[in-house]
Formats: sequence, C-alpha cells, structure tokens
Amino acid sequence: MQDLPQNTNQQQETSIREHIDAYLRRWPWFVLAVFIALSAAFIYLRYTPSTYSATATILIKNQGSKSASELGAFKDLGLVDMMNVVDFENEKIVLNSKSLSEKVVDALNLTVRYFVEGSILDSEIFNNKPFDLKVVSPPDETRRPPGPLYIQPISTTQFRLKAKIKEKSDLYNFGDLIDLGWGVVLVTPNVEVLKKGERKGYFSEVRASISNREGVAAGIRSAIQVRSMTDRSSVVKLTMVSTVPEKARAILNELIEQYNADSMNDRNLISRNTANFIQGRLEIITEELDSVETGKVEYKEENRLTSIEAESQISLQNANQADMQQMQIETQIALVNTMMDYLKNSSDTDLLPTNLGVGKESFATGINEYNKLIMERNRLLQSSTTKNPLVVGLDKQIGEVRGNVLESMENTKRTLRINLREINSQRKNIGSEIHQIPEKEKDFRSISRQQEIKESLYLYLLQKREENAITLAVTAPKAKIVDSAYSQSIPISPQKSIIIIGAIFAGLMIPLLIIYLNQLLDNKIRNRAYVERHGGDVAIVGEIPEIGKKDHTLVKTNDTSVLAESFRILSTNLKYLVLDKVENESNGKTIFVTSTVKGEGKTFVSANLAVTLANGGASVVVVGADIRNPQLHRYIEGDFNDKGVVEYLVYPDSTTDDYLQPANNQKNLWMMVTGAIPPNPAELWMQDRASEMFEELASKFDYVVVDTAPAMLVTDTLLINKYADVTIYTLRAGYTEKNLLNYPLDNKKNGKLKNIAFALNNVTMANFGYGNKYGYTYGSNKKKSWRNIFGG
Repeated sequence: MQDLPQNTNQQQETSIREHIDAYLRRWPWFVLAVFIALSAAFIYLRYTPSTYSATATILIKNQGSKSASELGAFKDLGLVDMMNVVDFENEKIVLNSKSLSEKVVDALNLTVRYFVEGSILDSEIFNNKPFDLKVVSPPDETRRPPGPLYIQPISTTQFRLKAKIKEKSDLYNFGDLIDLGWGVVLVTPNVEVLKKGERKGYFSEVRASISNREGVAAGIRSAIQVRSMTDRSSVVKLTMVSTVPEKARAILNELIEQYNADSMNDRNLISRNTANFIQGRLEIITEELDSVETGKVEYKEENRLTSIEAESQISLQNANQADMQQMQIETQIALVNTMMDYLKNSSDTDLLPTNLGVGKESFATGINEYNKLIMERNRLLQSSTTKNPLVVGLDKQIGEVRGNVLESMENTKRTLRINLREINSQRKNIGSEIHQIPEKEKDFRSISRQQEIKESLYLYLLQKREENAITLAVTAPKAKIVDSAYSQSIPISPQKSIIIIGAIFAGLMIPLLIIYLNQLLDNKIRNRAYVERHGGDVAIVGEIPEIGKKDHTLVKTNDTSVLAESFRILSTNLKYLVLDKVENESNGKTIFVTSTVKGEGKTFVSANLAVTLANGGASVVVVGADIRNPQLHRYIEGDFNDKGVVEYLVYPDSTTDDYLQPANNQKNLWMMVTGAIPPNPAELWMQDRASEMFEELASKFDYVVVDTAPAMLVTDTLLINKYADVTIYTLRAGYTEKNLLNYPLDNKKNGKLKNIAFALNNVTMANFGYGNKYGYTYGSNKKKSWRNIFGG
C-alpha cells in the first residue's frame, strides 16, 4: 500500500510561527481592545480632576546655644551650664502634629469648602470665592449639617441660600447671622470677586460643604509629607498634593507660620517666667536693703553720731593699719567659716566658690581640683548613670579631695587666728591711744558692710531684668523660610502619557492573555496541525470546512464551493490510500466511515463522500450501517422505502438487490437504508450475513461507503471493521476532545480498527489547511462573518 506523505515533524510541538499566527489571525481583537482601553483612558482623563504638588522648604534653627530655662539669665554666675540641642526628628513630628493642623484649619477656615458646578466636573475654588462662610456656632455630634449649602449671590449685598438643590431658596443680606437649626452661619462678601460677576451680568451658584474640624485636620496631616533634604542638615521639605494648588500653598505657608508662632510662644513663656523670678527676688532684696538702711539711721540716732571718721581721724590714724589687718584677718576667718559651713552642708555634686581672696597658698588649689572633678562627673552623668565605673571612681576621688579641702580650711583657720591674736596684742599696745573711740564704731561698720552687699545684689538683679526684657522683645522665629510654598503648573496625577501607554499596553495584553488562556485551557481539536503532531502515523485524508446554517450540506453536481473541493481532495487522497491494497482485486472498495462519539459528522462525511465519488463517474452505494441511530436519509434525497440493512440481516433468503434504491437526481449513486431499528444490533452484525452483504455490494459497485455507529459508544463498528478496506475516522474541529484522539490510535494498535485515515470535519476558515495560507476562492465571494473577522 502506498501511504500519503507524512510530515516528518509530526511529533514536534507547535512552532513559534504557529503561535504567532494564532494571535495574528485575531488582530481585530487587539484593535478593538486597544480602542476600548484608549476610550476608557480618555474618559478617565476627562472626568478625573488633576492633582498638583505644592512644596515649601524651611531651615529649623538650632537653638541649643541659647538658654532655654528660667535660670538661663544667670549663666554668667555659674548657676547653669547646659546646652539645649534641637532634636530634629521631634521637630518634624511637631510639624505634622494634630494641634498645628487644627490651628491651620481654624486660621484658613478649611472646614468650609466651595464648589462651582461644571459641565463635567464640579471644581473647588479657594482664592476667588465670591464670599466667605463661617460657622459661628459649630454643630455638635447630635446636630450635624444635613448636607451642603447652595448659595447664589445676586448682588454685592444680597444672596440666596438653600439647603437642598431642589428646594426654594431664601433671600439674605451679607453679614446676617443665619440660624439653620443645626448651627448659626455668617456669610461675608468678597467685594472684588462679586464686582467682577456684576460686570459679567451673572453670578454662579456656589455649593458650600461643611466638614468636621478634626476630620479636616486629619486629612491635612495625611496629605502633608515632612522629610529632610539631606541626612546631615536641618532643612525640611514640606510637600502636599491637592486638586487646588493655591489651597495647598496656603496650607503650607500657614503651617510654617503657626509653627513659628508656637515656638516663639514657648520661648517667650520661658522669658516671662525668668522675669517673674527676677522680680520676686528684687522685692525681697528691696525689703532687706531698706531694713539695713533703716537700721543704720536708727543706730546713728541712738548714739548721736554724725561723722565718726572726722571725729576719730586723729585718734585712729595710728590704729588704722592695725584695724585694717584685723578686719582682713577677721574677714578671711569669716570667709573660711562660711566656706566650711557651705562645704559641710552642701551635697557632693555642688561646686565650691573660688577667688575669695583667702587661702591662696592653702586650699585654693584643692577647691579648683574639686570643682573640676564635679564638672567631669556631671558631664559623664549626661550620657551614663551613677553606676558607671568612671563615675564611681570620680565619686571616690571627690570624697578624698573634699576631705583634703576641709582639712586645709581648718589649718588656714588656725593660722588666721594666730595672726589675729598677734594683731590684738598690737592693738592693746596702742589701746591707750584710742580709748576715746566708741566701741560702737565696730557695729556701725558691720551695718555699712551689710548695706553694700545688699545694694550690689540689687543692682545686679536690675541689670538682669533689663537683659531679659530685651530678649523677650527680640525673639526670632525658629524656622527660617528657605522657599515659600510653590507648585508646578504640570499636574502630577493623572499622568496623561503614562495612562495612555498603560491603556495601549492593557489593550494589547488583555486579548493576548485571553487567547493564551483559551489555548492553554482548550481541550478541543482545532486544526490538522494537532492531529498531525499527535496522530502518530495515521494519515489525514481530508479537511471539511465549517458550513453556515444557510449553506447546503450536500455536494451538488458541478459544485465549485469549498465544501465540494474539500471532498474532492478527500476522495483523491482516499484513492491513493487504498490503491496498492486492492489493485489486484476485481471487487469494489469498501470504505467505512466512523467516529468516536455522536455528533462528529460521520454521516455528513459518508453522504458527501459517496456523492463526490459518484460525481466522478464511479458506481457508489452508501450503506446505513448505524442501525441504532440512522441519519443517512437526512442528507441523500430519494423516494426510499424503510427496508434495508436490518431486513437483509434478518431474512437469509433475501439479497442486496431487494434493498438497493437509487438516489434521486444523483447519477451512479445507490443507497441501502438502515431499515427497522432492531432490539439486538450487536447480534445481527455477528452473523455471517454481514460478511455476505459487504461481499455482494463490493461485487456490484466500485465503492461501498458504509456509515457506521460511533466506535467508542457501541461495539457495532468494531465487530464489522474487518470487512473494511479503509476506515475513515471522523474528527470534528472544536467538538472532539483532544484526549479522545488516543482511542482510534489504541484500537489501530490492537488491530480492532484497520487501515485508519483521519478526516477533520467542521474546520473554521481561520484554521483551514495550514493556517489558510494557500487559500483559493471558489464560487461567489461572500461577505465575511464576525467569526471570520475575529478569527473564530
């Protein structure tokens, strides 16, 4: 037998070109999807409001070099020694805090938003609003605004207001307090804007929407981004995205202003507390100074003293030097006592006073060493705890130095007392010379000394009070504005180019994915390429195209349609297929036509194959061997009686001539109908009469075309297939499942089906042949259907 040439690449997978063809055949899908996606993109761009980015830049000044506490005014006295370092991250949190956001909302009255109705979108207005609406008595939780207010100015002094779009409006004057039930509102005019509308001759209706203060503030916090320009700078960039750029700029500028005002209030509070502290001390010192001066006057009055210096100048001239030495020594002793008391009563962390003019050769060095250790300990405690080994060592060293200083003071005190006794001895020697000087001079000098001390402290506090007043007057803002809020003219969203490119991409990807998933999930045989790859060595004798509902289902005489040509090709291939097998036989060729399941078009193929062979001049009989579900009479026209194959098998005395019937208007074509449907089809086919019937028919006709039952559903075809010269196994494109292709291959392998050849039925024009690359037009041209246009 001479087989048809087989494709040497049958077992290979679909080539890249075949994959591409699957998409190219459906190019209208891509065009339509891109068109729909672009339409959706343009609609989105048309109806989506543009958003703009506003940016402001500020420099947060480091105030760490300035005193930030009430004791900062006394830094030159050694009472404070600290530096307030700005925690930059904390300042960023403050800028985005709830309190500042609420202050911005209140300052700009952001709880009220104004909208003007447009042909497509309602646009929000901010700077050029014709009026300002302020809620005088804010609504509480139980009385919220039922909705927006619709306000239409009718002049520069009057307007109409309504709470619902369809209700009747009321006339009001600008500046009136309007009670709306849930709260009282005040509407004030923006005269310049209203005059522009008056010149144009009309005023637009404005929708005023009132929102909750906390909600608006929360929206501002979420919309504003605060970030550092660089990692090592205190320059902050504030960014806000909004559909109204002028509103975003106003919010950023107001936020910076509120931040500066808040920081200035904090520092002014410190200065005011310092001023209060100084004033309190001045009042106390004033009272003490007044008491000392009053005591001095009373002392003079009681002792009737005028100028002690003039009266005792001569008497005390010789004793001045001794008195001065005595006073110096007593002063030094008193200072030593004071220092000792201070040292005994103070804590281990207090600094000791220096440069008192005593003990220069004794304990002054120890005091300096002690103070250095205290300051070193305080510096370590700023970054560690008292359990730090360095701090513990310093504590021990401080204790030792403290003991040494105290011992040095005791030695100095003993030395001073010795010196004092020597001075007293000298004074006794000259006591006779100054016995007339009243002992009260000593008390008077003590009073004068107290007066000088109080007066010096009083003058010092007055100086600090003036310095603090100057600081309070010249407080500078904490944030320096590097760039005031500005916005770009180009919106950041929606980005037209990206959306259009995305729409084109989506328009291309969606049908591509659909086609890919359809191919991935498709379990139907679609074209001959799949059959060639998975059909083993079984030849494909023909492809029958898909026909429309209005197209005829049977090949006509002199028919030039694609259907007729496909059956001519099938019959030609069939002749080559069976030529070698029967070339030495005188009988005709028996051709069985079957399928796997019902509905694959085996009867349609049988009828048209028989007609095509008959039109070629051969004598042909078509046999209805599907005795369970006969359908052959639907295709071949003729005045046929209802007796045929079944009757021949049942009645052994009958011959095929008793049941052969010619087809109407069809030369060379005869038909042997199925006959009555029997209750035992399989038993009938197992009789020897079946062999006799096919032998008789083969001896009378050139071709015996047998329409058999589906091979997978019933056993009839397998029982009689041994009488076939060739078996045309019908597959229906788009109907036969891919896994069913294994059934004929398995039966061919085990010998149940002989000489199988595939016929692919109902192939769409897009899949016809090898991708319809070599198409040829027969008959009249027909308008393409939507399935052809979209590659169905």
